[in-house]
Amino acid sequence: MAPRKKLSESARKPRASSRKNPHPQRLSPGDWFEKLVAIQKRLRDPGGCPWDREQTHHTLRTYLIEEAYEVLDALESGDDEKFVEELGDLLLQVTFHSQIAAEAGRFDVSDVIRAVHEKMIRRHPHVFGEKRAKDSAEVLRNWHRIKAQERRAKDSADPSTATERKPESALDGVPRAIPATLEGLQLTKKAARTGFDWDDAAGIFEKMNEETNEIQHALKAGDRPKVEEELGDLLFAAVNLARFLHVDPEIALKNANAKFVRRFHEMERLAADGGRKFENVPRAEKEALWLSAKISEQTRTGPIPKSVPAEEAVTARKAGERR
Repeated sequence: MAPRKKLSESARKPRASSRKNPHPQRLSPGDWFEKLVAIQKRLRDPGGCPWDREQTHHTLRTYLIEEAYEVLDALESGDDEKFVEELGDLLLQVTFHSQIAAEAGRFDVSDVIRAVHEKMIRRHPHVFGEKRAKDSAEVLRNWHRIKAQERRAKDSADPSTATERKPESALDGVPRAIPATLEGLQLTKKAARTGFDWDDAAGIFEKMNEETNEIQHALKAGDRPKVEEELGDLLFAAVNLARFLHVDPEIALKNANAKFVRRFHEMERLAADGGRKFENVPRAEKEALWLSAKISEQTRTGPIPKSVPAEEAVTARKAGERR
């Protein structure tokens, strides 16, 4: 049985039974969570599921990333049932990793919940303490200040590890395991907080033009390593532009990918309607099919908004900056 399928079945058994029952048992979130934790423990216990028992933190890495992206897909779909299901699969990953750690005597799911509970209280003194924040910008400043204090407190509590660490940097805290576009986005955000930033988008466009010219020079020179380096610089500049414009580059690229797939499928359909396989269509006609697919999609969906409402842009930016 495929690993991905097994994970889904483990998570969905409780949902399948609740569907059959027109009056499902009304339990609190805590009760349901305890049931989920118990199921995960049962799957890992002797006599449980052979596949679940074989998993480690390392082997589950791919599924953790996959589930996060499937949650995003479900969110975009507007299908609440799918959204609930995918959020459940993501929650299952938390219980899975916690159970593996508990078996090794490291920590359990209660420690995970306690840690985030205490962190939320510490980092919201304007809600749970005496301090007040006049707006969300001040909330973000306090958030980053408190994070820095926490980091220094950890170093003070364990001086031996503090000496092994590199000098503190404004870029600290960006995980290397995240997708490159998100890593670049977080790095440019942190750099901008230090005052290292362009005054306007025009400066970033100029940088992108500069990088494009350098790619062309590297191509003419036949220097493949240099081409890769300069292309990376261009992509980084594009991510920085996305940050400056309050756009999540990962989501923007995902949407662009989806748009390409839609239009490519339309080109294939148009070719098939003409009795031909798409790969056999001459290059010039493929360009015409692409234009037809583009016009057809724009006709169906209407004009694309020229800009994101300012309030939405600010909300999206702050959501991305906070953690």
